[in-house]
Amino acid sequence: MTQQILLGAVLLATPAVADEFKLNVPPLDVPRLLAQVVNPADAQQRPSTQTTAQPEHLRTVELPAVTVVGEKPSELREEDRVGSYGQPRWTATRRFPGTRVYVVPEGKLEFEYWLRPTINKDGSTETRSLYELEMGLPDRFQLDLYLRTDQEGDKGDMLLGEQMEVRWAFADWGKLPGNPTVYFEYVMLEDRPDKIEPKLLLGGELAPRWHWGANLVAEIELGGVRSHEYQLTGAVSYTVIDQKFSLGGEAQLIMTDVAGDRGNFDTEVLLGPSIQFRPLPQMTINFAPLVGLTDDSPDAQIYLNLGWEF
Repeated sequence: MTQQILLGAVLLATPAVADEFKLNVPPLDVPRLLAQVVNPADAQQRPSTQTTAQPEHLRTVELPAVTVVGEKPSELREEDRVGSYGQPRWTATRRFPGTRVYVVPEGKLEFEYWLRPTINKDGSTETRSLYELEMGLPDRFQLDLYLRTDQEGDKGDMLLGEQMEVRWAFADWGKLPGNPTVYFEYVMLEDRPDKIEPKLLLGGELAPRWHWGANLVAEIELGGVRSHEYQLTGAVSYTVIDQKFSLGGEAQLIMTDVAGDRGNFDTEVLLGPSIQFRPLPQMTINFAPLVGLTDDSPDAQIYLNLGWEF
């Protein structure tokens, strides 16, 4: 093609020659020639001006229901199966203050505030506050980060602490009886020994509107008197108004011993109602005033939990 262009240019410059030799020189396609100058590899490297729409973030109350083969859909929206693990919507938000169930769906982010006053038999009060950030991770993992304060009475020093909790569920919801989930927490406390807290979490649905949870807990002190605390907690709730109000109860059995006196346990039993109220779809209020039933138990331990999902 280059030779034809050069020859054509020569012939145009010499009219006599051009008249003698009738050459068929095709017209120049300038746009096509310019397009060929561009390196195709360079064109591929140029960033695209097109933008990809990001998926909209949905709160767990907004997640669409998924179909579970062989299972009849529930009449309650909070019992719809949602998320990549096919879990009931009610498990995506804390149902019981003292008893955990499963993991939250992947991508969930929630802030929670805890207030837990303990009223001892001698009339003294110990107040614990927790500020928690809860995150749902892929592959049935969950991560919770806490800032903690503890204070004895109204004039005692306020001691700080930090807690980090990781959960992992063995399988998608409904694949194993009780939906077992392992839980590990590390507790770092100011002017007090650190602690570790492994748990086994269980939970499920007894019948429409009836939900339950149970935890096996070991809390191990890493210094000081090296106390070991073993807990069995249980809870049940009944949905009175779908996604709005549920009522139930919680119970705790706590056995504690110390180094040098293993097997000689202080035994606490706490029992009381458990209430959940959701004034807004993204807001949860849990309240459980538990009463001590043994000589080693405090008179009362009250749980108030407020959650806000982003």
